[in-house]
Amino acid sequence: QVQLVESGGGLVQAGDSLRLSCAASGGTFSTYAMGWFRQAPGKEREFVAAISWSGRNIYYADSVKGRFTISRDNVKNTAYLQMNSLKPEDTAVYYCAADRRGWATINWIDYDCWGQGTQVTISS
Repeated sequence: QVQLVESGGGLVQAGDSLRLSCAASGGTFSTYAMGWFRQAPGKEREFVAAISWSGRNIYYADSVKGRFTISRDNVKNTAYLQMNSLKPEDTAVYYCAADRRGWATINWIDYDCWGQGTQVTISS
């Protein structure tokens, strides 16, 4: 299994951008699908974006479509989440996850490995 470490979170103002990174080690990153999820205080974990092992299949939650972009670099063993036009409602802990089956899925239960999360806070 891969080990995942997120980075890039922080406190920004509404309208700003952030790029989250998810560095993988200990496994064959290029065969895993990668997903991003988030969880705000008092709320359930929410799907954000997912990308298949090849990068050919990508899915977004409606709430982030057009603002967020998921990508991956199979040479650097890293997945990314570019977040633009951030809103206060995007405030949450963001987690990356890996699914050994390789195809993108929006269901958190399908993912085998999780990072520790990175806090994203958007001020209004």
